[in-house]
Amino acid sequence: MARTTSETAVPKEAPRFFTLIPTDTKIDFVRLAPLMTGISLAACLVSLVLLGTRGLNYGTDFAGGAMLQVRFVAPTTATNVRTALDQHKIEGAVVQDVGADHEEFEIRVAQVAEGQAETASNGVRNALQETFGEGSYEILRVDTVGPKVGRDLWRDATLAVVAATILMAVYIAIRFDLRFGLGAAVALAHDVIVTIGALVVTQMDFDLTTVAALLTVVGFSVNDTVVISDRIRENLRKRRRDDLATIINASVNETLSRTVITSGTAIMVVIALFLLGGDVIHSFAFALLVGFIAGVYSSVYVASPIVLWLERWWRRPAAARRK
Repeated sequence: MARTTSETAVPKEAPRFFTLIPTDTKIDFVRLAPLMTGISLAACLVSLVLLGTRGLNYGTDFAGGAMLQVRFVAPTTATNVRTALDQHKIEGAVVQDVGADHEEFEIRVAQVAEGQAETASNGVRNALQETFGEGSYEILRVDTVGPKVGRDLWRDATLAVVAATILMAVYIAIRFDLRFGLGAAVALAHDVIVTIGALVVTQMDFDLTTVAALLTVVGFSVNDTVVISDRIRENLRKRRRDDLATIINASVNETLSRTVITSGTAIMVVIALFLLGGDVIHSFAFALLVGFIAGVYSSVYVASPIVLWLERWWRRPAAARRK
């Protein structure tokens, strides 16, 4: 018996997933690579020059000194607190209002002599007690770091960032090949240098939380690089007749929606953290914000162009390379 039309099997429609940007876009990223790479190189050079001439605004963790977080019973102003410290000969103190109701303040006395951090902390306590009276405030937190400890922390923090960058590059090189590893290493270094340059320009505090932000930036940046590199490797197998420039363009376009959605949501969270998180974590959130944006950029316009350049360089005859 013939099957009626209603009984005929209807093929199921493939599930549709949300894509912010269609996968068949044909943006020519490679054509803009020389210009964007030049901009990246200029940004890195400017950052290094500023780092050498202006320097970072080291927090207590690295510069050494004392940091006290104080909460007053009644609202006051940072000017009143600073005046109290000046009257008691506590020089170089930085006072920040970190509470929404003007009751909580962060007091920093940086770059004191070796072994004098505890003395500086006690001096701040005495100044507040004599000016505002006993029981008018509460010490929430006290951190004291000597200059030698600060230098040791700076050395360890630098080694941590460098080691993380190298290990990520080694992972990429093993996972894919040496070209991708070198591209990832340069891209990660670019992200760290640009982020440090932004911190130098804004003179935000550079402390251990900022170092944690730099390490987070390294991990976030390499994530995008891995996704794009993996797609390039897949397309190298499927599109053997196309040259590498075409494959890189196709791979970046195919992963563009994923990059914009994942990176965009992360950047939105960091913006909220920067705007609403308070002064205490401003430098941390700012470093994340700049680093995340630089990480998305470098995956496309630093890591991928280096892979393409190395491919073209290695394919040249040995005699031509020696010229």
